[in-house]
Amino acid sequence: MKFDDRSLVTRRSLLGGTLSAAGLTVLGGAAAHAADRPSAKAPRVLIATNEPWGTYHVAPLLSEVRRRGWEIVQLVPDLSGIKPGDPVSVATPDHIPPADLLVVTGAGDWPADCAARLPELPVIASSLAYQLPVEAPRAAEFRSRLRAITASSPAEAKVFDDYLGTRSPITVVGTPQTDDLPRHTPEPGTVLVLTSVTKSSQTGGSAPGTELLLAAAERLAAAGKHILVGLHPREDRSLWERYEISSVPSVRASARAEVAIGIPGTVFPVVAAVGVPLVGCTDLRLRIPDYLFSVCSHTITSPDDAVTAVAAAKPVSRDVLYEAVGPIGGSARRLLKVWRKAGVRV
Repeated sequence: MKFDDRSLVTRRSLLGGTLSAAGLTVLGGAAAHAADRPSAKAPRVLIATNEPWGTYHVAPLLSEVRRRGWEIVQLVPDLSGIKPGDPVSVATPDHIPPADLLVVTGAGDWPADCAARLPELPVIASSLAYQLPVEAPRAAEFRSRLRAITASSPAEAKVFDDYLGTRSPITVVGTPQTDDLPRHTPEPGTVLVLTSVTKSSQTGGSAPGTELLLAAAERLAAAGKHILVGLHPREDRSLWERYEISSVPSVRASARAEVAIGIPGTVFPVVAAVGVPLVGCTDLRLRIPDYLFSVCSHTITSPDDAVTAVAAAKPVSRDVLYEAVGPIGGSARRLLKVWRKAGVRV
């Protein structure tokens, strides 16, 4: 898909009322005010996600953001869902700093609320997690303000277009998590279990299928497999403590696995890009876009099928992988290039 280049008006917007530019909350203990910025010309990008406190979607961008000398600040309702030491800088509604651009990763309530509160900022929609191909109820509220739209892959672009209801050009930039993929060096007998979220919370929803995945892990362990668990950042850790829980993110952990099994989600295409065969646990209540199933060598609906499916799993073809994950390497650079063209003053 081709980027629709448009003439741009970019300027910093100071917010009035309760949205004062009093400061920016930086996890780790320091508060950095607008006057403390290293350069008056350093671009600042605000980002609002469907999972209001889900900073793990933004973290893969930080290396490229810092390399360029930019700042990225995630807008959060409050600090209740932010852990100490989180590397992503955040700001609450009463301390939003001046910025060049607002990036929304979806059209849920929080991104739509942030767009409404920042009416003078240019807006870009960038998909960093999967959505469903159904127009979001609040997408129309900011659709006309979008300067550009990006998605990771051709398949994700089609879904994101339906989700936003735009019928506009979408730039495929790849998945930032693929910019530093680990080398696949599988350990014999190791199966990576990719969890989803068992219970919904203010931060985001859950996906059905955990009981099936737990039972499948038990069958695999009984068959002699070493179970390595890649926890979703919001999953209940206590459900999986009988196994080895990876101390590194799931994509890094996948380098050790012969096969991965889990509830299909955003991480599936990235794990497939590492070269790991995938088995998907499905549930009649599970609603996900088709391209997440496409990277699965097999899908199961019964734990009794887990051992056979894992034994037969194969990596996906390059064509299927590209359609689901997009171009590999340089993705954050391509994404920020679109942001710069569409709204960031440098």
